[in-house]
Amino acid sequence: MCLQRLSQAALETLAVIAYHQPVTREMVKGIRGVNSDGVISSLADKGLIREMGRDPERGQAIIYGTTNAFLEKFGLRSTRDLVEEVYKFI
Repeated sequence: MCLQRLSQAALETLAVIAYHQPVTREMVKGIRGVNSDGVISSLADKGLIREMGRDPERGQAIIYGTTNAFLEKFGLRSTRDLVEEVYKFI
């Protein structure tokens, strides 16, 4: 999968999940301000995010996080590297 094939919505949603994981669909919606269900399903199909479990405090909502494939595609060793990459641009 080529990263250039990800839509702006997919990149935004992936960024929210990566920085705020573990997150539910509702949490992503609250941050982005739009329904992201289709984008989340697409990212899961592409193997960039995965279901990490269920949140008993939110009605057993599915919790999402990034995958090793996400790290590889973006050239990261771990999600901690995300913060370091952001500071390079500040």
